[in-house]
Amino acid sequence: MEFSKKQFDILEALAEANVSLSQRELERITHLSLGTVNRILKELSAAGYVKKGSITNSGLNALEPYRVKRAVFIAAGFGSRMVPITFNTPKPLVRVHGVRIIDHLIDACLLAGISEIYIVRGYLSEQFDQLLYKYPMIRFLENPAFNEANNISSALVARYYLSNAYVFEADLLLYNPKIIKKYHYSSDFLAIPKDRTDDWCFQVKDGVIVEQNVGGTNCWQMVGISYWNEADGHRLSQDIADVYASPGGKERYWDQVPLRYCKDHYTVMVRECTEEDIIEIDTFRELKAIDKTYDI
Repeated sequence: MEFSKKQFDILEALAEANVSLSQRELERITHLSLGTVNRILKELSAAGYVKKGSITNSGLNALEPYRVKRAVFIAAGFGSRMVPITFNTPKPLVRVHGVRIIDHLIDACLLAGISEIYIVRGYLSEQFDQLLYKYPMIRFLENPAFNEANNISSALVARYYLSNAYVFEADLLLYNPKIIKKYHYSSDFLAIPKDRTDDWCFQVKDGVIVEQNVGGTNCWQMVGISYWNEADGHRLSQDIADVYASPGGKERYWDQVPLRYCKDHYTVMVRECTEEDIIEIDTFRELKAIDKTYDI
């Protein structure tokens, strides 16, 4: 069955809770009106997906096409703005308060039941082997062009693994693992609503990303975590290769493929998060501000 967004939201809430929820609780979790919750529950109950406020096995099976199956980490770059710490350590492996940055992201994936994990590596690639002691399920993808092309070269290496997949920038410090979801209704990008930002951002209409810029007002600041459904993942595998092969293609960022150069091929939703959920440590100065052990 193909669900409406409201039906999906109710089923996802029940699946995540794994216990019976009242209509009031579903109203709070989904931000739908109580009347809408009541109506949707009747529809789902009639179809056999919900019973007495709990999701049934049939409901869980019906959610399966929306389940995240894998995660791809873009982790091949040098991290020049984090010098001097990145002279000897790839940025995702830098420790903050004793924990590698990438560990928080991998742990959140495992918590959401995502165990098919790929890491695209390049700079000091052998250092990523240390992750296998804690995460033996990881598979590495080698990016031989990391030093001569932008991160689209990493996406090119991983292009056949992008369906039903999260794509992570591997240098994000995650504070709230719950923003990594087990199910997604559509392809989406995490972003933080902002009055003004000088960073990469989105213009959004009716929840859909319509434009990507550097700097803007009344916009959504881009966070480097996205999800791609099965159909969009297949499209990306071809579009990434085409853009990479085009004049100047090696200089592109991978996310510009679906959000700029081939945006007519995609409908990408925005998914809200906050600065309390996740931050990107861009510079060594920012690292020192967060972890005082580096401030020497």
